[in-house]
Amino acid sequence: MKRSGKLIMYILVIVLLFSVISISAMAEEKTWGTVSRYDIVTTAQRAGDFTILVTAIKAAGFEGLMREQNSYTVFAPTDEAFSKLPEGTVENLLLPENVDQLKAILTYHVIINRRIISPMFRGVHELKTVNEKMLSVSYSPAKIRINNAFVIQPDITTKNGMIHVIDTVLIP
Repeated sequence: MKRSGKLIMYILVIVLLFSVISISAMAEEKTWGTVSRYDIVTTAQRAGDFTILVTAIKAAGFEGLMREQNSYTVFAPTDEAFSKLPEGTVENLLLPENVDQLKAILTYHVIINRRIISPMFRGVHELKTVNEKMLSVSYSPAKIRINNAFVIQPDITTKNGMIHVIDTVLIP
């Protein structure tokens, strides 16, 4: 009985260890969700749902800044969110002559020097963005609204900030 008890215990330890290793490996493969070991730009690139946002960040010359060690909160529109804009808008914004307009839109999606997790939105009605404009915040445990956008995936922690995925591009 003693021997079979030890055997069962060893088997349980091995199963538990295998489970931890498997979960750990899955977490490292996961590009976004709850936690990412990468910076904001790399996390967005690896997710695959933010190709337009990453292209815009690069076109605006913000890639280096968004990879730096800092505390950013980014409201990240998905490619689907960008597709809601009038036809030709994204292409027009990516033209070199429209870089100032692109920068104004991108900086309207960023709060600097603050990692804001979703429960912190409770009681907050406005947030000041990098471009000095205010975002309107509406919070309930079931949904968070930033201006006219809904947060569809909150609290993606990256090594240099927090990403909240939104369903609509914010326009200042």
